[in-house]
Amino acid sequence: MQLVNIHGANDVRVDEVAKPAIGPGDVLLRINACGICGSDLTFARYGVQRQGGGEWPLGHEAVGTVIEAGAAVEGLPVGSKVLINPMGALDNIIGNGGSEGAFGDYLLVRGAKKDQHLLPVPEGLAPEIAALAEPLAVALHGVNQADLQPGEKVVVYGAGPIGLGAVFWLKRRGVKDIVSVDLSDARLERARALGADHTINPGSQDLKQVLLAVHGEAGQMFGDSTVGTDVFMDMAGAPVLLEQTIAMGKYRSRIVLTAVYHEPVALNLEGLLIREMTFKAAVGYPTELTEALHTLGEISPEEIRPYTSHRFDFRDFPKAFETAMDRNSGKVMVVMTD
Repeated sequence: MQLVNIHGANDVRVDEVAKPAIGPGDVLLRINACGICGSDLTFARYGVQRQGGGEWPLGHEAVGTVIEAGAAVEGLPVGSKVLINPMGALDNIIGNGGSEGAFGDYLLVRGAKKDQHLLPVPEGLAPEIAALAEPLAVALHGVNQADLQPGEKVVVYGAGPIGLGAVFWLKRRGVKDIVSVDLSDARLERARALGADHTINPGSQDLKQVLLAVHGEAGQMFGDSTVGTDVFMDMAGAPVLLEQTIAMGKYRSRIVLTAVYHEPVALNLEGLLIREMTFKAAVGYPTELTEALHTLGEISPEEIRPYTSHRFDFRDFPKAFETAMDRNSGKVMVVMTD
């Protein structure tokens, strides 16, 4: 079988490896579709290795078909399609430092349990749509951490897959005046298609002035105007945006951090203090994966179609990975064909 592995910094290869054998509590999946995550790109850039050394298999945003199930496995019959829950896996590291990854022909899921490690895909839902549940669940957890109240105004920094997901959920929750911020006009177009009411490209527009125009002024603080935004969702990971947010944020506005920062960031804690701003983090999806999957089963595929910018066959994985590195791309989906 073929499996994508990281061999070193910017050295990602499609290797020939042995097909895994199952134990009594395991399931073997034939992978149908797997999305490329930003973490995959980061792992590749740094050339990470598994604990103890060795190649790092990639892929965790995946849907597969059960082709073998151990004698002790319950509720996961051969032929059923399932969404992988990498956070629920025994070692929590499918595609994230363990011995298995979903960018391959097959995936071994050890100690597989229905609704914990593997979630049944709703009838009729295409695998490449169902696989979007994983990144959408990350975005949903960020939205849940925002503790939104009726009538509140929200800014989403970043229009990559997680930021686009946040726009999707905010729209479904009835939030008005959603603002998407990104340096890519192509990504901002997708944000509008998913429900953003306003978009800002800070490379060509003044972020604060546009927010004052669309969210209004919330008053003065030390002689400077503050914007009427209630929640700033950071899904971009740009320190300059955090700096600007604290400088222009109104009294008791909130920041939700979902972006990953790879280096320490200096924060204006005095600004946070005098504004009594709340700073919350959101990582993964402790409870949101099932809701994301069921929502995808309920909506028209057209509602989520702008989320995916590119679709590649697994045979073209190098091109898919290169495309995902382009900051104009949305979600890049890889599908496996027989």
